[in-house]
Amino acid sequence: MNNDNNSTEGSHEKIAEAPTSKPSSLDDLDNLDALSQYIKSAKGTREGRAIPPLEKWHPEDIADMDLTIKANGEWWHEGGQMTRESLVSLFATILWKEENNGTTEYFLKTPVQKIRIQVEDAPLLINDVGIVHEDDMSWLEFTTTTGDVVRLDDAHSIVLKAYNSNKSDSNKSDFNNSDFSESDQANQMSTADDVADSQELASTEQVRPYMMVRNGLTALIGRNTFYHLTEIGALSEENGKTILTLQSGGQSYSLSMPTD
Repeated sequence: MNNDNNSTEGSHEKIAEAPTSKPSSLDDLDNLDALSQYIKSAKGTREGRAIPPLEKWHPEDIADMDLTIKANGEWWHEGGQMTRESLVSLFATILWKEENNGTTEYFLKTPVQKIRIQVEDAPLLINDVGIVHEDDMSWLEFTTTTGDVVRLDDAHSIVLKAYNSNKSDSNKSDFNNSDFSESDQANQMSTADDVADSQELASTEQVRPYMMVRNGLTALIGRNTFYHLTEIGALSEENGKTILTLQSGGQSYSLSMPTD
């Protein structure tokens, strides 16, 4: 299984052959209907959750769209929530992240245009986790609301990071301030030998769990999913802290849980 949800080069051929100049029928792609039609027309015969080869696209045209991914994973366009799950999932396949002069920017990326959008927290949301068995190996497999599937391994780690809900005007988030306490630095899930290096946690901001998914994009692990994760894993006490240990792909991953 490919954790980044990218299929083989063969399945991307039609995507790679998408037109590199803007279709004459589209004045701009920063329109939901036009963008949706463009993605579908360039989609070719892709099957399943294949992700286009975004890293091979280098459009020079940049536009802005009034589209915000809220801190609770909802997509809002021009002040209204996007309720068509199929449309949101379609747009999620072309999410792109860039670091520009210390600022993180998010785009919907096509071969002909990058459309800048706003992301309040993480661009993806994980709402399910389960155990899968493959070749005598057990894996923890996570699924996002938009269809990404990723397994816990060294390349797809879990981190705890502080999130200040006051920095945005988002509606109700997936976590309450009391669910986690503040972390001055990211607390990365690592091998058990590294647990002793976990940082001290304060109690003024939320700390939320995130997981690397693809193309530098992270996903927030939803509250119910994280609670289920604590039931799947093993909890222990070490130096006055609660340690969550998870098994995936024959490896042990441990996380120092925040305290109140």
